[in-house]
Amino acid sequence: MGVIVNKENNLDNELTRRIDADLREKMSKASKVEKGKKDVDLAEDADYVKDLKKTSKYGWVWVLLVIFTLILLIALGMSFQNR
Repeated sequence: MGVIVNKENNLDNELTRRIDADLREKMSKASKVEKGKKDVDLAEDADYVKDLKKTSKYGWVWVLLVIFTLILLIALGMSFQNR
């Protein structure tokens, strides 16, 4: 019984080593960058990022307006609740 379990473990280990070697090879092929070329950020090349604009220097004003509006709505809700 112990011999069968040992053989199965050896087969599992061999399979794991093969998968690991294959994944390492694929990763090294995918990550190779030509000499002198800057490392490419694939997130910047994604389709959903292409039409986005950068936030202007006044983007923080919108955040403050949203926070102020939420505080105002909560205050109004509490005042109507107390009537």
